[in-house]
Amino acid sequence: MLDRITVHGARQHNLKNIDVEIPRNAFTVITGLSGSGKSSLAFDTIYAEGQRRYVETLSTYARQFLDQMERPDVDSIDGLSPAISIEQKTTSRSPRSTVGTITEIYDYLRLLYSSIGTPHCPVCGNQISRQTTEQILQHVLALKPEERIMVMAPVARGRKGEYKKDLEKLARQGFVRARIDGILRSLDEDIVLDKRKNHTIEVVVDRLLVKAGIEKRLEASIDTATKLANGLVLVAVVNGEERLYSQKLACTECGASIPELEPRSFSFNSPYGACEECHGLGSKWTFDPAKVVVDPSKPLLDGGLGPGANSRSMQQRLEEFAKRSRINLKKPFEELPKATRALLLEGGAGFEGILGTLSELYKESTDTYREWLTEYMSPVECPACRGQRLRPASLAVRVKNFSIAEFTALPVARALMTVRNWEFNDRETQIAGRVLDEIRRRLEFLSAVGLDYLSLERSAATLAGGEAQRIRLATQIGSK
Repeated sequence: MLDRITVHGARQHNLKNIDVEIPRNAFTVITGLSGSGKSSLAFDTIYAEGQRRYVETLSTYARQFLDQMERPDVDSIDGLSPAISIEQKTTSRSPRSTVGTITEIYDYLRLLYSSIGTPHCPVCGNQISRQTTEQILQHVLALKPEERIMVMAPVARGRKGEYKKDLEKLARQGFVRARIDGILRSLDEDIVLDKRKNHTIEVVVDRLLVKAGIEKRLEASIDTATKLANGLVLVAVVNGEERLYSQKLACTECGASIPELEPRSFSFNSPYGACEECHGLGSKWTFDPAKVVVDPSKPLLDGGLGPGANSRSMQQRLEEFAKRSRINLKKPFEELPKATRALLLEGGAGFEGILGTLSELYKESTDTYREWLTEYMSPVECPACRGQRLRPASLAVRVKNFSIAEFTALPVARALMTVRNWEFNDRETQIAGRVLDEIRRRLEFLSAVGLDYLSLERSAATLAGGEAQRIRLATQIGSK
């Protein structure tokens, strides 16, 4: 049995023909002056050769996807096992990265929630059940009489592909129109779609008026649509609301339907899971009153207001509103009553307020001016998702009474205790047993490296250097 790693004639970079023996199953530290060749020996020689040998055991097909290391300049190395190296690098500073995503625990949670999660209605909170054709029919017939509706089958929802054969097949089956990426198109025309982009294709199955006597035709159309679109049917009121019904997941009380659950339904980096208001960031950049009023000791239009002070539109709106509301703009901002200051900033009585006017200016500005305006903005919690990053339908799915956002908000110590106490029936264990084991193991590694006080929702950008380093360690050990 090999008990040591033996290096002969290492000449990588600044190494001068080094011979060295390193005991296996021991913790070895390489020390020395800066530039003496510590990294060259550890990373560029020993680790590079360990990784190279491991990659060479893989198939040619697998190797093409990996950055294979060059053979280091060394005569021989004996006693090497496949190696990992944990370098001193910080984690991602992206506002989208969290402790959960960089440790990959969140990926396993998405799998868990999409496979055994219990959906609840995002509107009324009832547990969601499958909806029959009869129930869908009753909801459509409850619309206002004489409403024009389209019954559509969503055959593709945000999927890459050119769909040429599918569209030709639909045309042969007698369908005349489809709404493709939001635009109604005739299936007779030559439709060319970019196969690298995501597309949504909704086939128009029927167009009709809501009135007495349409029950049989409507039922047949719903059946046709659900067969085409795997249980889904989209009913769109012309120039009005649209409702997606599912024979699989729908609330029987209020009629709210949710799409079939998939791992991407719980991803705040995907348009199918992310909150529509903040696009999955959990916060929105808005103008900050404390930054916008740069000097409260001065009148707004005389040095008090920072951005927009030179805008003719802002000056006119402010002066007109002040005149109507009998506000003395010549007074220093801080001397105005609190209610008046709030009115000027947030608006009222036909005035959008300074903050609303600045938001308009921001939308209409050039990139350079926008960049300057962002200095007067701050991130605030998204009012739609309350900082939880996901759509209401995704946040309403529960596993053992926890939504995915509630679970990731727990400190690692409590999350680990919670997972250990979960008990599942045979069917659930068969579906999600391995995923649960992976979540538990990775939480244990995070706890073992002393990070049991962190939560999985914690932004990676807020981690200290040592915390980031220990997360990298836990992640690399956790991936075996």
